[in-house]
Amino acid sequence: MTTEKTLLTRIVHALGFEFFAVLLCAPTIALVMGKPLMSAGLLTLAISVTATLWNMLYNVLFDRLQLRMGFKRTPWVRIAHALGFEGGLILAVVPAAAWWLSIGLVEAFLMEVGLLVFLLPYTYLYNLGFDRLLERRRGKVGKLVCG
Repeated sequence: MTTEKTLLTRIVHALGFEFFAVLLCAPTIALVMGKPLMSAGLLTLAISVTATLWNMLYNVLFDRLQLRMGFKRTPWVRIAHALGFEGGLILAVVPAAAWWLSIGLVEAFLMEVGLLVFLLPYTYLYNLGFDRLLERRRGKVGKLVCG
């Protein structure tokens, strides 16, 4: 089976990922931070949009840097890539979250760390589930075409 994904599949994947992340994170932030759900939901949505836009920009810039410098994506380069992405996201999100929730920068940073700890297993499980659903869907289409 091929792992190639269409543009539509990638869009559905990204939108689904962000939708369920907001759905899960907003009530959690509201509960943990003692803030109204609407406020936490809008913040979570803003973080989601920021992360998506930053992801696109960061990866374009990283790809250009790789082309210019000619390095390979070794495990250490991938670690540096991930740290750079998260570092940039923290610089964008923490001050905005502190302002939006009327909390200190340290508290906003700890919230961001908590989101990261949540998002690591969430990302793994979401991608696993999405890929399995895609395999099932492709299997049914294949049976219809071949059978």
